[in-house]
Amino acid sequence: MGQSPFLEQIRNIMRTKHYSIHTEKTYLLWIKRFILFNKKRHPKDLSEQEVTDFLTYLAVKRHVTSSTQNLALCAIVFMYKHVFERELTLLPDTVRARAPRRVPTVLSHAEALNIIGQMNEKYQLAFSLLYGCG
Repeated sequence: MGQSPFLEQIRNIMRTKHYSIHTEKTYLLWIKRFILFNKKRHPKDLSEQEVTDFLTYLAVKRHVTSSTQNLALCAIVFMYKHVFERELTLLPDTVRARAPRRVPTVLSHAEALNIIGQMNEKYQLAFSLLYGCG
């Protein structure tokens, strides 16, 4: 099954710019998804509004992470910049995916002492000092 001439054009541009094969595949995947989202309309006929709608869809309906949404945006920006020689201006009403908040797991004082107490004696002093230093 052959690639469309448009996607082949993008692939050739990425190869002349020495993009990795992984980046090439990923960008082409996101560009295909963007085109399919817009009912197979050619990207040259689309505006910033369609880009905004796609990114908002990813955040609101697909619940993608901020890094995934950003990757999709990078692929689309690459296409417009290097294929159509046009800069994109992201619309202010674009819903951006939020980065997940990571809360560190912290042991209680009793849990830390319990773990240190189960260690071999030659490691207890070192880990007691490490624990005491924070």
